[in-house]
Amino acid sequence: MPASNPWSELQAELVQREEAGLLRRRRLVDGQQQSVLHVDGTDVLSFCSNDYLGLASHPDLIAALQQGAVQAGVGSGASHLITGHHRLHHELELALAGFVELPRALMFSTGYMANLGVVTALLGRNDAVFADRLNHASLNDAVVLSRAELHRYPHNDVAALEAMLANSDAKRKLVLADAVFSMDGDIAPVPQLLAVCERHNAWLMLDDAHGFGVLGQHGRGVLEHFGVRSSRIIYMATLGKAAGVFGAFVAGDPLMIEYLLQKARPYIYTTAMPPALAEALKAALPIIADEQARRAKITALIAALRGGLRLQRWRLDPSETPIQPLIIGSNEEALAASEYLREQGILVPAIRPPTVPQGTARLRISLSAAHRHEHIQQLIDALHGAERALSA
Repeated sequence: MPASNPWSELQAELVQREEAGLLRRRRLVDGQQQSVLHVDGTDVLSFCSNDYLGLASHPDLIAALQQGAVQAGVGSGASHLITGHHRLHHELELALAGFVELPRALMFSTGYMANLGVVTALLGRNDAVFADRLNHASLNDAVVLSRAELHRYPHNDVAALEAMLANSDAKRKLVLADAVFSMDGDIAPVPQLLAVCERHNAWLMLDDAHGFGVLGQHGRGVLEHFGVRSSRIIYMATLGKAAGVFGAFVAGDPLMIEYLLQKARPYIYTTAMPPALAEALKAALPIIADEQARRAKITALIAALRGGLRLQRWRLDPSETPIQPLIIGSNEEALAASEYLREQGILVPAIRPPTVPQGTARLRISLSAAHRHEHIQQLIDALHGAERALSA
């Protein structure tokens, strides 16, 4: 039998993806992240960004980044456990722990790395993970790498989770959940999840990538939103979304954080992020806490969008967060809707399987405090036009 040609196999897979409407393409952005972006050579109104509070181009953060570069240069030079852990990193970890009101925090370069680091450090072959079926891909990948036994419970189904935990005799048990689900915008039932973990001696890890800075009176995230605290909680949040910069952190019990510092491979074996970014993030925290008008504006924009849409076939699923999922159904129609909006000067991404379940391709609308009310009306009018055009 002749040997297969791996290059032709790769080409065939790419062709299949394109025919199924699943081929992804990058867009080229120029200039700062703002509500109006210069993309692929033209200005568009963007509803794609996770810059929920509009901090990515905030002058105070830019000035702090510049000052940080003066103090520490543009690179850390080494991993945290060699010579890369700068004073600016240390100050940020202290500030983050204080901000989310947890005893200790540990910086990671990305949320993906943080999730991999926590799960693989804590769990192995004799342990079990109980994960929401709609969790982010990084959490799913982390479980595979840990080699722990995986149990996936139906989305936000606390009763099903409890039954799984009750039937498990694993040495260590970890419940994994997005705090705000990235494709649906809904919030995990954290108090109920915590109560189940307490009854069955499990840890609860919350990925608050899309809640940090947005939820809670002072933007401290999902724990402030629900008013919960527990040494069982392992809290992860990213810093490239509402915080406007880059990076991630894990916070929780001091013993847990020390264990991760010693055992989390994505922390140990990578170069520390540039210290200047830590200085910019320190500048972001008081803005997040004090400028509550930014969160109030997002709430008003959400209400305007949801109140103004009168769609016949497409469905805007419930969400009280900046992530507003407009369910269209087929991959082809979702792509066509996104392209129609693009022709109107509006950028909204089409999200398709495997990122979301089959038959739920959607437009993922992301709102920001940088948007104006006239932007929302422009989007509403364009969506009505898109549905009419694609129904003809």
